[in-house]
Amino acid sequence: MITKKVPFYSLGYVTESLGRDLLSAFGGVLESNWFIRGPRSERFEGVFAKYCGAQFGVGTGNGLDALTLMLRASIELGYLKRGDEVIVPANTFIATVLAVCAAGLVPVLVDPDRETCNLDVSLLEGACSERTRAILAVHLYGRLADMPAICEFAKAKGLLVFEDAAQAHGAELDERRGSTGSPTETRDERLETKDERKVARSTAAAYSFYPTKNLGALGDGGMVVTDDAELARTVRMLGNYGSERKYVNKYVGVNSRLDEVQAAILLEKLPHLDGWNARRREIAARYCSEIKNPLVRVTPVPANPLSHVWHVFPVFCERRDELQSFLSARGVETLVHYPIPPHLQEAFTGASDSLLRHGVLPVAEELARTELSIPMGPGLGDDDVSRVIEALNEFV
Repeated sequence: MITKKVPFYSLGYVTESLGRDLLSAFGGVLESNWFIRGPRSERFEGVFAKYCGAQFGVGTGNGLDALTLMLRASIELGYLKRGDEVIVPANTFIATVLAVCAAGLVPVLVDPDRETCNLDVSLLEGACSERTRAILAVHLYGRLADMPAICEFAKAKGLLVFEDAAQAHGAELDERRGSTGSPTETRDERLETKDERKVARSTAAAYSFYPTKNLGALGDGGMVVTDDAELARTVRMLGNYGSERKYVNKYVGVNSRLDEVQAAILLEKLPHLDGWNARRREIAARYCSEIKNPLVRVTPVPANPLSHVWHVFPVFCERRDELQSFLSARGVETLVHYPIPPHLQEAFTGASDSLLRHGVLPVAEELARTELSIPMGPGLGDDDVSRVIEALNEFV
């Protein structure tokens, strides 16, 4: 009889470990009577941008809005124009594709690399047309896409690069001549080498602060980070009804702003993010080395461990549904990310090339059919990790 389940992710661990601080942060907002576009959101924008190695951060209402406004601002500034094509990995949460469509651009879906599950750089050339103007890289599951290779290709083709970093809070590139730096360095010390951070290699990156993210709010929230001052200014205007000065509207904007409550909560959580990510890496290392079932495939730990924050730990099995039931019976909670790839969603069934363009996508469809996400998070104990590994290895 199962007496205790291994949770897929424990929201309670994070909130309980910071309980008093979170209550104090919320109380401070309540007492201030300032709930929108106040000092806390302004401070968090600056702190998180610096954490990412970027100059500017602009809070939004959610991650989808961050993606959409990042692209819309690029159109308003003339970097892109409506109808341009944007290369997007074919296995991603549909929000990535929705944002491209919402901005009036055309997603071009490209199959992923089977091992990393991220954009397959070798397929970029074949995906380009005379209308291709940008690449939107997705750091799926918390693993950075191959940004140096993507940016090198984009530079040669004259393309812009954007990032969907919704699952990759704290992931870092390794651009210090093969060294990740001393493990005793603080993040601020590592950031002294500005080009180490991935954001510096792209036009802008969009983050989500959905509650289950590595850095999550107590509701929805998002942010665009960039080194482009005009892009940041335009994103801010678009998210504030198209206005920089009250009642003066330059653009046809929307209402999408990070509120003071969420900013206050995120300010309290951010100092703990590196520690939480380090625990995720410890768990992932055990999974990768101790899961020995030939029926279950795991993605490898990258050569630079800092480039992966393991938002999700995926395993792949041709008998995915059987495996999920097997684990459930042993008290191990799991989820599937994502069972239907964007190009097979009803929303895009029969879509013309003017809305969505793609060829055959066998790897994306295989990953959708076989992926199963197992428990991951800083609240997972060593005994829980052992139970998950044992259960996976017992599946026959």
